[in-house]
Amino acid sequence: MIQIISGVKGKGKTKFLIQKANEAVKSAEGSVVYLDKNNKHMYELSNRIRLINVGDYPIDTYDAFLGFICGLISQDNDLQDMFLDSFLTIGSVSEEYVGYIMSKLTDISERFGVNFTVSISMDADSIPDDFKKDIVISL
Repeated sequence: MIQIISGVKGKGKTKFLIQKANEAVKSAEGSVVYLDKNNKHMYELSNRIRLINVGDYPIDTYDAFLGFICGLISQDNDLQDMFLDSFLTIGSVSEEYVGYIMSKLTDISERFGVNFTVSISMDADSIPDDFKKDIVISL
């Protein structure tokens, strides 16, 4: 399952994403991971959530990002939820490839049973039509 939090920069997407992550970990039977571009939100997240600073790794293409995601899943069979903050930045994704990457994440989610919640700095109208149904909030 994929859920999308959309909106232009500075509208509170990260705050909402952190809230969802903290709620998810309360009832999680598996692992919860939060990917971000830095460690800035470390103390806002539950200590049961693994924060990964993607900026620490040499990820400069969306293919490398998808490989990174698959690597995380392969090393943790109990991975249940993954929260992706600043999706365009951490995933090295340009707006024209959002649909392609989201379809890849959907395939990964279905194949490995991992739920993705993605914060994306795009207006809801700019999200590809195939994924508009996955938008949980647009700020």
